[in-house]
Amino acid sequence: MQIIQTPNAPAAIGPYSQAIVVGDLLFTSGQIPLRADGTLNDGDIIVQTTQVLANLKAVIEAAGADLSKVVKTTVFLKNLDDFVAMNGVYGEVFAGHAPARSTVQVAKLPRDVLVEIEAIVSLAK
Repeated sequence: MQIIQTPNAPAAIGPYSQAIVVGDLLFTSGQIPLRADGTLNDGDIIVQTTQVLANLKAVIEAAGADLSKVVKTTVFLKNLDDFVAMNGVYGEVFAGHAPARSTVQVAKLPRDVLVEIEAIVSLAK
């Protein structure tokens, strides 16, 4: 097991790691729209989704992979009415690659953000 930590994404705000490698798989913690310095990027769902996916990309790259290796994501939305806007940003970032995905509405997210996304990534060569 290997812990992944990068200064290019926000540090964990609790007792957890940004990501963990087990075998050929990377499991990321959920990313919220914090900038790498820990400040909240509290724009609309488009702004927040863009920040979240940039954070996710930074963590994945710190493990030596890229977004094309993502096999599964889970998207947590504060309001499922934001799905179309979130999905537009998500589709641009994952253009040409469509990992498996679950999207759920939740009652509340850390720092009262609008979106959180976690991923499972293949590190197999």
